[in-house]
This record gives sequence, C-alpha cells and structure tokens, in this order.
Amino acid sequence: MTFWVVILLLIIVFAGGSAAYTATRFSRFGFVRRISGGRRFRGFLIGLLILAAVFVPLYFIIGYMNTAVILLHLAIFFLLCDFAAFIVKIIRKKPAKRYYAGVCAILITVAYFAAGAYFAFCVWEKDYSVSSEKLGCSLRVAMFADSHVGATFDGDGFARHLAEIQKTQPDLLIIAGDFVDDDTTREDMVKCCEALGRFESRYGVFYASGNHDRGYFRYRDFGAADLEEKLLENGVTILSDEAVLVDELFYVIGRRDKSESTFGSGRAEIGELTSGLDPSKYMIVIDHQPADYDAEAQSGVDLVLSGHTHGGQLLGLDLIMSLMRMNDMLYGIRHTDGTDFIVTSGISDWELIFKTGCRSEFVVVDVN
Repeated sequence: MTFWVVILLLIIVFAGGSAAYTATRFSRFGFVRRISGGRRFRGFLIGLLILAAVFVPLYFIIGYMNTAVILLHLAIFFLLCDFAAFIVKIIRKKPAKRYYAGVCAILITVAYFAAGAYFAFCVWEKDYSVSSEKLGCSLRVAMFADSHVGATFDGDGFARHLAEIQKTQPDLLIIAGDFVDDDTTREDMVKCCEALGRFESRYGVFYASGNHDRGYFRYRDFGAADLEEKLLENGVTILSDEAVLVDELFYVIGRRDKSESTFGSGRAEIGELTSGLDPSKYMIVIDHQPADYDAEAQSGVDLVLSGHTHGGQLLGLDLIMSLMRMNDMLYGIRHTDGTDFIVTSGISDWELIFKTGCRSEFVVVDVN
C-alpha cells in the first residue's frame, strides 16, 4: 500500500509539471499562434485552456489517476518527439514549417493508451506446464487473481470471463486474492459468487484473500464477512492459513495475505502450515503477494500461485517495482529448490484502466 501512496504522490507532482510543459507545446501549434498573436504568455494560457477542455472531461469519465497518467505520458511523448524533430532539423539544416512533432506526440499518446485499454479489458489465457513425481496422474489447475470487480468488468462481465476459463476444463479453480475492491458493489459481488457456484470442476473452487478483499476505506456496501458468506454459499472453499487434502491426492494451502501482518492479526509462517502434512503428496500454495519465496521453497511445497503485482502494469512502472524489490517476482514462472512459483498479471486492474507493460490474463497450469 505504501508503494502505491508514493506512486500516487509522484503522479500528482509530475502531472502538475506535465500540464505546464504540455501547455507550452500546444502554444506552438499554428492556430494557437494565430489566436495569441505570437505572444508567448497568451499562447501558454490558450494551451492551458486546451488542456482543460480535454482533461477535465477525462477526469470525470476515468478518474484522476488515469487522467494524470495520460497527461504524464503526453508530456513524455512531446519531449521525445521534440527531440526527434530537433535531430531532423540538424540533418535537414532547416526547421519544419509546421509543428509535426506535436501532431506525432498526440497521435502516439492516443494509440498508446488505446492499446493499453485493449490489453487491460481483454483477457487472454496463459498456459504453463510443470512436472512432479508426487502425482500419479495429470492435474490441470486454472487460476486467476486481481479481478478487482468493478474496475474493468462488472458481475456479468466476470461471469463471461469465467465461462472462458470453464472451456479449459480444469480439475480445480484457484482464486489468488483481490477478488473484490473498495469500489465493488454488493450486487456485483453477489453475481460473481453465484457465477463461481455454477463453475464445474472435479475438485472445486479454492480461495485465499488478498489485501483489497478486506477493504481499506470501509465505504462499500458489504464487508469481508459478507463476501465470505456468499463464497461459502456458492460452494467455494475458503482457506485462511489452512490446508486441505483433496481426494487423498494433493494439498491446497491457502495463506492469509501478507498485509495481515500490518493491518490485521498476522498470519502463520508457511512452515507452520506444512509441518503436519504428508511430504510425499503434491502441495499447492495460494499466496496473494509473491514475497515469501525463500521460506516457501524451504518448506518443501511444490507450486506457489500469486498475483498482486499486476505484472507491473505500465511500461516504466514495472522497472520501478523491480528496482524497489517489493516482491520476489513481478511476473511469470520460476523454479527454485524444487518449487515452481507462478505470478499472474491479473484478470483486471486496480485504479488504472490501462496495461501497457503486460496484458490481462487467467492462468492454466498443467501438472504432469
């Protein structure tokens, strides 16, 4: 949560600077120069008015965070295109007659975020294959995380995505946290739980909570207890620092979210959860935040499924998250000391409605 507060403050600061810089770029367009009579300050004010005309409506449509991110990128693209135009000017030894760099910056921004929205709202299937000598049969595990219902789809949209997961014919379905969010409505939450109740798999549906499932701001019209009640009513197995042996074949271990150590009553160490289990049986761990890999590998579990990171979500933001090392892995699969770790980019978004560094997905793991 602290990371996102820092990111939010940085976005606000840079958005202010981006607005000022972008206004100076708009003042270079020919029609602005004609209106301003070539006066720089007047052109700057006209540039601010153009910005307001575009971004104030965006603020009311997609929110302050998304608007600020678009504005920040627009300023970056203006800067890059101006630099490219400067290089062209040196090569051609004469300036361009029109502000082509500005037109390019605007077109690139529109295309960039159109693609980002497409990658966020559309959901792909991501397949992995792992091996184990502990299972006497193959096992297909479907998993999704970070649905944040209400961000890019409502309850009906979730049901449609779940129908696509159903087509993969998994043996079990795992929900790796952040199923709902602060902005999720009770109506959508109920629809999602009912859709899970209709999901067909041999071994059922298993859920472990994420940091947003509890709710941070307490203004939504249902609580964590209401969510758990509806999940249970629809046949979902909730695992909160618990392990369950499925059909005498494998264990599913659901960990309480890491945030419980700060905002809740804490959580058990992974060694405590596995101490009484049969080590000859395959062990699947649901851990929303991928931040305890050393302990999980040492505990002898076989597969750890996580979300939380959203795959970095935006180009640049993924690099920042990697450098800050808040998680053991940002996205993908890793094999360490006999344990397979998988982190998904999530089936939806949180706050932002764009993905430019990854795409929305659900995961299918074939254990051979």
